[in-house]
Amino acid sequence: MGKLYVVPTPVGNLEDMTFRAIRILKEVDFILAEDTRTSGILLKHFEIKNSMYSHHKFNEHKTVENVVNRIKAGETAALISDAGTPGISDPGFLVVRECVRNGLEVECLPGATAFVPALVASGLPNDRFCFEGFLPQKKGRMTKLKSLVEEGRTMVFYESPHRLLKTLTQFAEYFGTDRQAAVSREISKLHEETVRGDLNELIEHFTRVEPRGEIVIIVAGIDN
Repeated sequence: MGKLYVVPTPVGNLEDMTFRAIRILKEVDFILAEDTRTSGILLKHFEIKNSMYSHHKFNEHKTVENVVNRIKAGETAALISDAGTPGISDPGFLVVRECVRNGLEVECLPGATAFVPALVASGLPNDRFCFEGFLPQKKGRMTKLKSLVEEGRTMVFYESPHRLLKTLTQFAEYFGTDRQAAVSREISKLHEETVRGDLNELIEHFTRVEPRGEIVIIVAGIDN
C-alpha cells in the first residue's frame, strides 16, 4: 500500500519551507493542492514537477474515493493547502479520515501554521489555549460567542481584514472592552505586524488604520 503525506507550506516567506517538505513533494506520485494556481507558483520555485490535482472544500467529497483507491494501489500522495498546515482551517480532514478508516498510513510533517507564531508573539499566556479558527459568519455566531464568555484559556481566532472590526467589536461586547488581546497580520511576510492592547484599544487602532492581509486574533481568557 501507498501513503499519504500531509505537507505544510509557508504562510508567507518561502524560506520557511523545510528541506524535508521539498524532498517529499519531489518523491510522491502525485500532489493534492487546494488551489493549483497558487501551489503551482510554490512548486515552480522549488523545481517540483510532479503531477498536481485540485483538492478543495468544494470537490473533496467527490475526489476522496479516487485518492484513497490510488493510495491503496500503492501510490504515494502529498496533500498541501494554499498556506500552512492542511486541515487547520483548510481542506484536509476528510481525506486524512478516509485514509485512516481504510488502514492507510498517514504522516503529517511539522511545519508552518499561522496561529503558533501569533500566539507566542501575543505576550498572552500560551501554556493552555483553545483554537476556534473562523467564527460562523451568520448562523451560530452569537451562540459560539456566548459559549466562550467564561473560557479561561487564551483563545485563537482567524479572521479576514474586512470583518476584523466587526469581530473585535463583538468580542468587546461579550468579553468586555478591557480584555487583553493581540492582532497579528501578514505573518512571516514583509509587512508582518502584531498590535497588542485591550479590545477597546485595538478597535480604536483598526478604525484609524485599515487592516490588510491574513489575520490571527489572540484573546486572553477570563482567568488571564
